[in-house]
Amino acid sequence: MDATYNLNGGFKPTMKRFADLAGPDYFPTPAWATHALMENERFRGEIWECACGDGAMSRVLARDGNYVRSSDLYNRGFGEIGIDFNATKIAADNIVTNPPYNSAEGFVHSGVKLARKKFALLLRLAFLEGANRANTIFAKCPPSRVWVFSERITFYPAGAVQGGSGTTAYAWFVWDKEAQTQTELKWFKPGYKAKFSKVS
Repeated sequence: MDATYNLNGGFKPTMKRFADLAGPDYFPTPAWATHALMENERFRGEIWECACGDGAMSRVLARDGNYVRSSDLYNRGFGEIGIDFNATKIAADNIVTNPPYNSAEGFVHSGVKLARKKFALLLRLAFLEGANRANTIFAKCPPSRVWVFSERITFYPAGAVQGGSGTTAYAWFVWDKEAQTQTELKWFKPGYKAKFSKVS
């Protein structure tokens, strides 16, 4: 039985982001979650969305006139196809993405090398936990800022009718090459979901 479906045939919100029929771990990012980042972080230069899916995040990143390069390993009908972020040597001023669920650590290691200015990943807040990450990521290349969502993000498979609320806490992890401070823990003010939920 497909765990992304209710018995009545409808989609249900995910507690774990099961892979959907369109490909491995593909769950478009709600627009409001990207707007929250863009209202609180400034990006100078180009932005590379390296796991762009159907372009949900790329379209928000481009709203303020930013030059956005979009790519994905899989063909979702948007951006450059076949670029493996964890194997490429392509660099960019800024990299912003919601990485595949099972590839987050690899994306961190690649992103801090490839981003010249800022690197931002949308991750579960629980990414802060774990002895392995404490030794391999946070001790060697900790994020400059962690922006915690005051509202829960619900991820749905592509094409699902959205409704309800998720059960997992998420945050934007931002590595800023120009920052001089230790990791700052910040919170987004409530209201982004209502303000931008109907904005593409």
